[in-house]
Amino acid sequence: MSEEQKRLLEQQLWAIADLLRGKMNADEYKNYVLGFIFLKYLSEKQEIYADNLLKQDNLKYIDLNGKSKEYVPLIKQESLENLGFFLKPDQLFSYLVKKGNKELGDDNFIIEDLKNILNAIEQNTIGHESEEDFFGLFEDVDLSSAKLGKSEKQKNEVIIEILVRLNKIDFKLSDAKSDVLGDAYEYLIGQFAAGAGKKGGEFYTPAQVSRILAQIVTAGKEKIRSVYDPTCGSGSLLIRVKDYVNVIEFYGQELNRTTYNLVRMNMILHGINYSQFHIKQGDTLTDDYFPDLRAEAVVANPPFSAIWKGKNNPLLSSDERFSKYGALAPVNKADYAFVTHMLHHLADNGTMAIVLPHGVLFRGGAEETIRKYLIEKLNYLNAVIGLPSNLFYGTSIPVCVMVFSKCRKEDDSVLFIDASKEFEKSKNQNILTDENIKKIVESYKEKKEIEKFSRLVSLKEIEGNDYNLNIPRYLDTFEKEEAIDLESLAEEIKKLEIEEIAVDKKIDGYCKELGINPPFEINEVR
Repeated sequence: MSEEQKRLLEQQLWAIADLLRGKMNADEYKNYVLGFIFLKYLSEKQEIYADNLLKQDNLKYIDLNGKSKEYVPLIKQESLENLGFFLKPDQLFSYLVKKGNKELGDDNFIIEDLKNILNAIEQNTIGHESEEDFFGLFEDVDLSSAKLGKSEKQKNEVIIEILVRLNKIDFKLSDAKSDVLGDAYEYLIGQFAAGAGKKGGEFYTPAQVSRILAQIVTAGKEKIRSVYDPTCGSGSLLIRVKDYVNVIEFYGQELNRTTYNLVRMNMILHGINYSQFHIKQGDTLTDDYFPDLRAEAVVANPPFSAIWKGKNNPLLSSDERFSKYGALAPVNKADYAFVTHMLHHLADNGTMAIVLPHGVLFRGGAEETIRKYLIEKLNYLNAVIGLPSNLFYGTSIPVCVMVFSKCRKEDDSVLFIDASKEFEKSKNQNILTDENIKKIVESYKEKKEIEKFSRLVSLKEIEGNDYNLNIPRYLDTFEKEEAIDLESLAEEIKKLEIEEIAVDKKIDGYCKELGINPPFEINEVR
């Protein structure tokens, strides 16, 4: 599919959101739009898979409705094992749309049918390997919400219109190599994040930032065993990694229940099999659901300066993820708690990249103690990258990316990159262009020094700065202003004054002709 066709698909899907935009805010209507797109995706995947199984019998899955019942149990068994879910012929999206269009009779009330289908998707997985991946997946699609309409009839009409419009869009799922729908889904999540304001930043990392992190943690590799994001949001960082290398398994954890549902949908919709991803819901810092995981790639954009229990919880203060650094991250700033948690889960040959507020580079107290330990005792810090301000939803502050690895040599320098001016202004936010991203990533991969942009700094110099990592300490980005010729400037000012007096005299002449007083007194040049 061409870029033009891809953009058309994005526009078609985004236009469907207009049906709900006036009824509720972006953070609410995203659950319906994304949920219904996901349902259509599951339905089409089921139909394509079943049609392939029935090909030798010259049958179509949709035609089995009410007939040839001996096929359906066999298809169910195969579907649950390979797809992870199952839909009967009369539960397919296209069949539901036909009822809504009154093609199956005069009764076009589909809300109850839709509820039953969403429930059946979950129920069919019980006892199977995919059960956890589909449990509660559609719980945020509230079909009884008064925001859809005051009466059941109004709600039904709104839902039918959404489904009918979706049914007209070809997702091109028969093209196994295409991930156009996955890209369009990511586009929608980004649009919803923009509309949700501060809340948007809680579930989505801008694609250009995801691309930087993904390329950093996969540098020099073609295949990685596992990638992990402890605060995975909608899963954009995890999914982006597979654009650059072959990933065997994906691990993630997300605190927010609604976002937890979204990340699972996003994984499946990007063609990641249910057996390949392991997503848990809960607080990463207090409930570590992957204690034995050591991932080759670790990426994250955790909530900035979050509150955590830390020293107020004896279990956490003695937890090996946090306890060996000489101090615990402050209770009101969990940034370094996330850093050390991620390092605990990083494989010896792995790379970790985390988005953080600039304060982590220079704040004192406990954070300084942890920072010093990471550099002096462990020598894990690989790079510090300063990004432009106003890149993220919900905050305009500039952020940095800290890159860590456990296999550094004792004399390895730390690369500092100041990319704060590498952006293009957009309507509401700044954007990293392809050229900006390429410059950052190539500088990292090649350890390239560029004047006023990147520099390799020795551990001794960092020690001399008391382990303060503030980027201006290591990179002089000051632009010398051009010298001003005061004599020429004085002559230019005098010339302008003479021209001004000439204009004033002209205006004075016009005023006399009109018999009115001039609005000023004419002053001669001194």
